[in-house]
Amino acid sequence: MPWSKFDCTYTAPTGGRQITYCDALREATDQAMVHDPRVFAIGLDADDRFGVFGSMRDLTHKERVLGTPISENAMTGVALGAALSGLRPIHIHLRVDFMLTAMDQIVNYVAKWQDMFGRQGKVPLVIRAIVGRGWGCGAQHSQTLHGWFAHIPGLKVVTPSTPYDAKGLLLASVADDSPVVFLEHRWLYKNTGAVPQELYTLPLGKANVLHRGDRLTVVANSLAAMHALTAIEQHDLDVELIDPRTIKPLDLDTITASVQRTGRLMVVDYDFPFGGFGAEVVAAVTERAFDSLRQPPVRLGFPDRGMPSSGVLERAYYPTPDRLAQAMTAMLLGEVVPS
Repeated sequence: MPWSKFDCTYTAPTGGRQITYCDALREATDQAMVHDPRVFAIGLDADDRFGVFGSMRDLTHKERVLGTPISENAMTGVALGAALSGLRPIHIHLRVDFMLTAMDQIVNYVAKWQDMFGRQGKVPLVIRAIVGRGWGCGAQHSQTLHGWFAHIPGLKVVTPSTPYDAKGLLLASVADDSPVVFLEHRWLYKNTGAVPQELYTLPLGKANVLHRGDRLTVVANSLAAMHALTAIEQHDLDVELIDPRTIKPLDLDTITASVQRTGRLMVVDYDFPFGGFGAEVVAAVTERAFDSLRQPPVRLGFPDRGMPSSGVLERAYYPTPDRLAQAMTAMLLGEVVPS
C-alpha cells in the first residue's frame, strides 16, 4: 500500500491509548519497517542494548538495524548512497552535536543532490538526532541547531513536540522523497500523550494550534512549545499558541493569520538567537502583516553563548514556564518584556 494512503490531518486525540514520546518514535520506526521493506536504520549505536535511549528497542526487523563505526561523515555518505539506490534509510546520529562532523555530506551532498540534477532523483533519507540539554553535558553536547539546518536549501527540518506528532511526523518523514532532519528534544522523551496504534502520517509544513487565544500569538516548537503551553494553562492567559511542527517547510499562513487577529507576536525558540528560527518568523510576519502589529514582536530563547556545564547554570540557561508566563503577561499589558 502506498504511503499516501496513511495521510492524516486531524489534530491529536484527547483520549485513548497513552504512550511516551520515546515509545511513539519506536512504534513509528517499527511500523515503517514492517510496512516498507526498503526502510532500514543505520548509525552509531543504533543496534546497542540501550536502543538509542529506548527508541529502537524490540523492533520486529532487528536485522535491518545496523550499527556503524564512529565516522559520521563517511556513514552519512553511505546512507545517502542507499537512498539514491532506492532504499529509505533512517540515519541515527544520536546527539545533534555529532552531526557537525558530517556537515560536508549533509550540506554539500544530501541537501544539494536533487537541485544539482534537476529534481530527477529522489533522496528519501531521514537523519535523526537528539537535541537539547542533558545533565551537565556542557556546550558540546547540549545544542539544538534547528535554525542552522533550516538555513540550508534542500533540507526539511522537523521538530515534534508531542508523542502524537513524533509518530505521525516520523512516518511522514520516512515516506518523503526528500531529505529530512528529524530533531527530538531529550526532555520530551518521557512525556506521554494519546497516540493511535494504527499507522498514520502528518503533513510536513502544517502547523498545529495548541491553544486558542485572542490577544497574543506565541510561536514555539519542540520543548519550547510544551513549556509555553504549561505557562498559558497555569496562568490562564489569553494567548494563541502555534506549534509549527516543522520549521522547514514553515506554515507561515497559519502564523500570519493568527497575528493579523491578535496584533501581537512572540516567538519562543530554544536555540541560539542570532540569525535563528525566531528571527526568521519575526522577519517573515513583519513583511506580511506589519500593519496588524500593535507593538514590536518579541523573541525569547537562549543567551548568545554556549551551554554551561554546571547543572545549576544549565537550568538557568533554559527559559522556564514561569519565565515565559511573565514575558507573555508583560506583553499583554504593554510593558517591557524581561529578557
